[in-house]
Amino acid sequence: MIVVCSQCTTRLQLDDSKLPSRPFTIRCPKCQHVINAQPPVAAQGGEQGALGLGESPSLEHPRFKQSAPAPAFNPNVADEQTEMQAYAQPSSVDTAEVVRMLAALLQGGGPGKEAQTGAAPARPAWERRRALVCVTPAHCDALAQQLAESNYQVFVADDSSQAIERMREEHMDVVILDPSFDPVEQGAAFVTREVNIKRPGERRRLFFVHLTASSRTLDSHAAFVNNVNMVFNPADIESLPQVLERALRDFNELYREFNNVLSVAAI
Repeated sequence: MIVVCSQCTTRLQLDDSKLPSRPFTIRCPKCQHVINAQPPVAAQGGEQGALGLGESPSLEHPRFKQSAPAPAFNPNVADEQTEMQAYAQPSSVDTAEVVRMLAALLQGGGPGKEAQTGAAPARPAWERRRALVCVTPAHCDALAQQLAESNYQVFVADDSSQAIERMREEHMDVVILDPSFDPVEQGAAFVTREVNIKRPGERRRLFFVHLTASSRTLDSHAAFVNNVNMVFNPADIESLPQVLERALRDFNELYREFNNVLSVAAI
């Protein structure tokens, strides 16, 4: 134990094994000032402090713990079996894609022809769109199921930390946010901030959707006010794939020249 004299700032080192278990006084050998000292916490009944045990109450709050990214959504078992059976069968789409690429290669096109002609490369048929779902439990399963059946790779966030970790870990094509998502931690505000702080080039590669019952689906004025790409009413969840496909088609057409210049595929 080290004791510092408050008058001459002399540092005195004391043997911990000889210290009493109660407060004590010691005289400074340099200036003879009386120093009031407290024994260390370990000497009082052999207990350790919370920081010594690694269980500080100030570190127990969930925001100080590293959160895992939002997990991928798994459809029901029947859909998984159907998907596996379809995967096991020969795919005419994949075969046609391979034939087209071989024909382009034989004709001198090659993989870089799109960049030479100024056209954006086509999105590969096997690359699924990634969608992050940040909504309340009331609409979560139905919405994720609709997206999964439309060949989206769906990630479902339970709270704002999972949503942010997922967006930082890999690029999302579509983010669907409910303003009532994770109200305890103000999840909607943090997810919106994570989208808005993206650089312009990254933001144009993300389709941001608000799920709200206070506006009609595809309300362009509400989308402009909320600084999102599309507004969707939960009453129309059954038609979500068709509405989203139409909105994405318009979005890609809007940024077609932008994508051509950067030689990137449409969303």
